[in-house]
Amino acid sequence: MDILPLLMLLFSLRTEGVGAKMKLSPESLTVLRGDEASFTCTPSSHEWTVMVWLLNGRAVLTISKETGVLPSIYPNVTAVSNKNGWRFVLNNTERYNEGQVTCDIQLVDKRTASLFVQEKGTVKVFGENKLAFKGQSVLFRCQAAGWHPRPTVQWQVDNIQVSQTEHNFITEELGKDLFSVISNFSITAAKSSTVACLASVSALKTPLKSSIKLTVVAEVLQEEKKDDFTIPLAFTASLSALLLLVLLCICTVLCYRRRRQAKENPLDLKRFDLSVFGRSSVATATGGKVNLGYSSEGPAGADYRGVTLESQRQTDLVSFNKVPDVVHSRIPSLHSERTTTEFQEEGSVNHVRRITKV
Repeated sequence: MDILPLLMLLFSLRTEGVGAKMKLSPESLTVLRGDEASFTCTPSSHEWTVMVWLLNGRAVLTISKETGVLPSIYPNVTAVSNKNGWRFVLNNTERYNEGQVTCDIQLVDKRTASLFVQEKGTVKVFGENKLAFKGQSVLFRCQAAGWHPRPTVQWQVDNIQVSQTEHNFITEELGKDLFSVISNFSITAAKSSTVACLASVSALKTPLKSSIKLTVVAEVLQEEKKDDFTIPLAFTASLSALLLLVLLCICTVLCYRRRRQAKENPLDLKRFDLSVFGRSSVATATGGKVNLGYSSEGPAGADYRGVTLESQRQTDLVSFNKVPDVVHSRIPSLHSERTTTEFQEEGSVNHVRRITKV
């Protein structure tokens, strides 16, 4: 029971080995219109004389084992010899070349392969670059026209492929087995990006692409606002630092000058304090008050007043502890409560101090 299937398998392999007198590759080929299509036919033995290539049942090229390629009426068809067989080449393929390619070794065997010729069309996204507000829905429309077979259309956002469920298709047949596909794609504006529409067929290695730019308005305004605020902030910070440095320098200079003046004139401060103390002592001895608005009578002028003030300071410094003599006193009248008393200070003949007691 187990030997019978094994014997049948061995018989079938033997039969196939005997019958496989040639090989044709590839068994199926897909090219774009205008490209080159080639097939290789390899006999299993050297016992052959004539090889004929047929395209859709029509003989287009004949090869003799003795003389090589024979003249042909088809200029776009040729053959090249290799180690074990011949390579059939079809240049500038057209749509009518699509079909069956057959290698027939006369009186030996023949094999058939399939040739598919596809058409590359165009792709375009309608409209120009779009401007939208953030969160707004934006519609894109793409057309892939003049393709065979029906092309595959895809959308990309910043080179990231969009799912097929997020856009729809409308297919139209333009005639001569050419197709046109219109696709609509809607996106919610979140950030500025590049939106691309791609169309391709199986024979096209790199899809055709058409893209436009989507600019989000809110993003642009935010970038401009950042740029507008950056320069004023930097300028304000620099100006504040400069002003702070200038203020610090001014304070340092003023403090230095004040300390220097205090070191140069320490006696002036002491004289001023003693003068005020002398006047207060006289007022206390007589029971009156110091008249701070009093100025001595005499010639006007800044120089004379400066000399008088200096002489008064010296007098006060020497005799501020002595009680001055009374020179003249008036008896208060019934109509006035004020009493004026004049004092003549010692060591001074020309100066009289008047004290008014209220």
